[in-house]
Amino acid sequence: MKKIISAVLTGLTILTSFNAKAEENNMTEKKALVVYFSRTGEQYSVGNITEGNTAVIAKMIAEQTGADLFEIKLKNDTYPTAYKALTEVALKEKKANARPEIIGGVENFADYDVVFIGSPNWWADMPMALYTFMESHDWNGKTVVPFVTHEGSGLSSIPSKIKSVTGAEVLDGLAIYGHIAQNEREQAKVDVKNWLEKLKF
Repeated sequence: MKKIISAVLTGLTILTSFNAKAEENNMTEKKALVVYFSRTGEQYSVGNITEGNTAVIAKMIAEQTGADLFEIKLKNDTYPTAYKALTEVALKEKKANARPEIIGGVENFADYDVVFIGSPNWWADMPMALYTFMESHDWNGKTVVPFVTHEGSGLSSIPSKIKSVTGAEVLDGLAIYGHIAQNEREQAKVDVKNWLEKLKF
């Protein structure tokens, strides 16, 4: 009889632990924010655009998760709109480890459990303005989910760089081609949906 009771109690303990873990992994219960940096103008393989590739994906994520949106904007935006000129400025800032000044921040940042960070891939890195944002906020206890638009470089080392700066838990990121974001939006929505489902959103 004691063995039966012991087995039942063990089973209940395992079940309780499993349920707690399942609840912990259910991201739909978390308050989420989508932070992103994006550019318009001339972009590689998509031509001149009026809505940035990363902005397109950021809005899809927000729509599918119910997350709030915050766009990182430069206080003194002198970036060129021509693609080649922009890449030259981006490389110069990367080499200088620059921290461009941005407009404001997220005042209620402490309210969020999960923060999606969206970025174009510039020279296998994020634009330096994203570092300005990350270093201006407290990431204690937060979960970070990166997403990147690119034309062949994928995520590069962006997730590990986010981890290094924030110290937060970083989940598997999404890398999506800019031309897919711009010109094949239904496919982009499917890619975003499948990725979010894998992450339990």
